[in-house]
Amino acid sequence: MMAVTSSLSDEQRAVLALWTEVNASLSAYHKLITSFGTAELAWYAKVDAWRQLGIHHSHLARHEQPEHTQASIDKIQQALIEGRYGLLFADQPDYPAQLSQIYDPPPLLFYRGNKSRLRQAQIAIVGSRKPTAHAQKITFDIAQYLAQAGYIITSGLAMGVDKRAHLGALAQADAEYQGRTIGVMGTGIEVNYPNHHDKLFAQIIEQGGCIISELLPHTMPHKHTFPRRNRLVAGLSLATIVTEATIQSGSLITARLTSEQGKQVFAIPSHIDNSNAEGCHHLIREGATLIYHPQQVLEDINSQLPYNSHSFQSTVLSTLSRSQTENVSSSTADTGKLASSNIKSAPSAIVVPEHLTLVYEQLDWHGQDLDALIIATKLATPQLIGQLMELELLGIISVQGGRYLRV
Repeated sequence: MMAVTSSLSDEQRAVLALWTEVNASLSAYHKLITSFGTAELAWYAKVDAWRQLGIHHSHLARHEQPEHTQASIDKIQQALIEGRYGLLFADQPDYPAQLSQIYDPPPLLFYRGNKSRLRQAQIAIVGSRKPTAHAQKITFDIAQYLAQAGYIITSGLAMGVDKRAHLGALAQADAEYQGRTIGVMGTGIEVNYPNHHDKLFAQIIEQGGCIISELLPHTMPHKHTFPRRNRLVAGLSLATIVTEATIQSGSLITARLTSEQGKQVFAIPSHIDNSNAEGCHHLIREGATLIYHPQQVLEDINSQLPYNSHSFQSTVLSTLSRSQTENVSSSTADTGKLASSNIKSAPSAIVVPEHLTLVYEQLDWHGQDLDALIIATKLATPQLIGQLMELELLGIISVQGGRYLRV
């Protein structure tokens, strides 16, 4: 059972009332708050005052039936008492500070699981709903690597890349690193979508991760709810990685929003004839950072952290273990130093013995057959096979279907 605060203040009930009556419309909600100053004043205002602001007629109709609104709030409060989910308001300390920096922050968040994840340093991983087997492996491995480095992996709970990102973050042998993932829903908090992801939702919550939604609890999936989800994925995260995406993928929306928020976009390249990766190639052409190892993400984020806002530095601080932070001052300068030292302690890049470097550099994550490697390295066959065996014994390459590839 989730530990939550079930009692709502008058202003919080008013926020919920407005959010219900405008059916979670960000533009209508912010217009009302801007015009009246507080949610309470806006809620108690007459319908004519709302009409003069140009509020949509369906919102006006709901505003004229306050008894229905009260009933909806009572249902939410009962769900809080029962621990079915929790609720964070934008003025509360646990509300993720990084969301207050985006253009249209949600006034509240429904959540299930460990809400403290929301204020920790996050990296988004997004991509195709129908990724290739190669992209699934890359996504899983990158998420696992970055979670082991101390980051929270944030994604959208969709099929394909999103699911592999969540599972990679959850696949930690060390209990200290388990549950380092956040799922952002494109539905209400009580609507699991896709339906067959029930097991994934449960695993995230049980292992200490978090699932959130800004939408009303029973909101069903709709084409307009997923771009809203994408903006939260981008808003919560320090950077976004696109591992594989078509040119029409919603992941490119997340990438664009990440860029508009002044954050870095990373993309994984693929074969030029892989239509499933056209979106990644487009992003790279438009200025996204090409990466082929997750350590490159850590290096780039590490170089930027000292220059980020204090709120972002604070999210990085919260990912560190107590032993790393107990003797550190709370000044902004020391925060930057601590963030750097934390990332430097992340898993290091693969170290290849010097005599094996030539062969290793010819390999990629797609795989090369022996004939291609003989031509590329100009090594004698016995010598090449010997070096490939050494690399395999070191655990940094594998053989699949007669093709040698990095792991």
